[in-house]
Amino acid sequence: MSEFKAFIARGNVLDLAVGVIIGAAFGKIVSSLTDDVIMPVVGAIFGDVDFSNKYTVLSGEVAAGTPLAAAKEAGANVLAWGSFVTAIINFLILAFVIFLIVRQANKVMPPPPAAAGPTEVDLLTEIRDSLKK
Repeated sequence: MSEFKAFIARGNVLDLAVGVIIGAAFGKIVSSLTDDVIMPVVGAIFGDVDFSNKYTVLSGEVAAGTPLAAAKEAGANVLAWGSFVTAIINFLILAFVIFLIVRQANKVMPPPPAAAGPTEVDLLTEIRDSLKK
C-alpha cells in the first residue's frame, strides 16, 4: 500500500490526472460549440440542414425523413455520416485549440538550459593542444 501511495504522490501522475479531467471538460465545451453554434450556422448556409440526422440506409426499411434515432430503433442498418462529419469538426477544433495552447506555452516557457560540459570550442582547443604536444 505504501508503494501505491508513493506512486500516486508523484507529480507526473497528479499532473496526468488533472490533464485528463480538464481535457474531458474541454471536450464537452468543444462538442457544445460544434453542436450548438457551428453546425447550426453550417446548416443555415447549406439550406437548413441538420447534420446530426443525416444518414444513408444500408439495409432495412425506413421512411424518408425519419430521424436517425428512430431509424436505428427500427432496426435499420444505417451509415450515420452526419454524426461523423460533426465528430471530424469537433476533432479539428480541439486539435487547433491544443495547437494554439502548446504554441503559446512554448513562447512563454524559458528555453531549456544548455547542456553541461565543454563547448565545441573547448573541445577543439583541447584537441589542438594535444596535437601540439
